[in-house]
This record gives sequence, structure tokens and C-alpha cells, in this order.
Amino acid sequence: SDARRQAASGGSAKKKRKGGGGGFQAEVQLSQPLAALLGTERLPRTQVVKGLWDYIKKHDLQDPKNRMRILPDARMKPVFGKDAFTGFSMMKLLKGHLS
Repeated sequence: SDARRQAASGGSAKKKRKGGGGGFQAEVQLSQPLAALLGTERLPRTQVVKGLWDYIKKHDLQDPKNRMRILPDARMKPVFGKDAFTGFSMMKLLKGHLS
């Protein structure tokens, strides 16, 4: 059986995962405006969103009356192209800036 062959060859019966680095942790190429904002040309999607939230909080860009709304500054406008957006729509607006 396969288990006996694995044991005889010194391996285990569990399959080893090949590859990796895919999915959410795969690095993506950032557009020039987004790279200028985040200071790097390649990041995983999760780190793009984290970096944007860090920037938003550091520069106090959340609407004080409705904290779910983001009010982009001059550096963020080339990326988002709007006067305001919600955190929920951030990934949809970033779609054209990630490849």
C-alpha cells in the first residue's frame, strides 16, 4: 500500500504541499500612483489594504460625522478618483491599480 511505501522510503503518509505564496499572500504589482502612496512597487493585497488604513488613520482622513467614509487627500485622489468613499468599496476602487 501507499502507506507502507511511504514508511519504507522514510517519508510520511501525509501529502506535502507544493508551491505556496498564492492567494491573499501573493504579491501584486501596484500602479504608479498607488506605489507612490505606499512607498513600494509590490505587496500582497492584504498589505495594500493595511497600508492604506495606516495612511488613512495617520492623516485623519475618516469623516468625523461618519467614520465609515474616507475623505482622500491630494496623495490619495489619483488612486481613488473620488471626493469620498467607504472602506467597504476600497478594494473595488483599487482593482485597476493591482496586477
